Amino acid sequence: MTDAPFAARGTKDEIEEGSAFAPKFDAAGLIPCIAADADSGEVVMFAWMNADALARTIATGQATYWSRSRQKLWRKGEESGNTQSVVELRTDCDQDIILLKVRTAGDGANCHTGRRSCFYRLLPLGDGSRRLVFDEAQ
Repeated sequence: MTDAPFAARGTKDEIEEGSAFAPKFDAAGLIPCIAADADSGEVVMFAWMNADALARTIATGQATYWSRSRQKLWRKGEESGNTQSVVELRTDCDQDIILLKVRTAGDGANCHTGRRSCFYRLLPLGDGSRRLVFDEAQ
């Protein structure tokens, strides 16, 4: 894709209170993206997007991300079949984070480990152990 369909960033008030979509990419040209299950609201993964990935996601309705390790675009599920159809795209107050509400096809895995969510471990608070515990529901 060549021209990203984004507005120029305006004043703080325009960004926070206006209707123009003006995402803020970092110095590397990336914006963080959280994917949550459209039905349950559960956060299922985190990834990065560049302008092309965001534009493709908007144009196709299929979640597309930027792989920092491979330095290329990747459409979620292009190899696994666990594609993410975007039901809703939101941005935060200062438009520097994207939230996708998605429905995942295939076996429902959003994580490359085959789990429904990339957030399958938790750190118990208050016990001082600093050891991760696997969430068996994941």
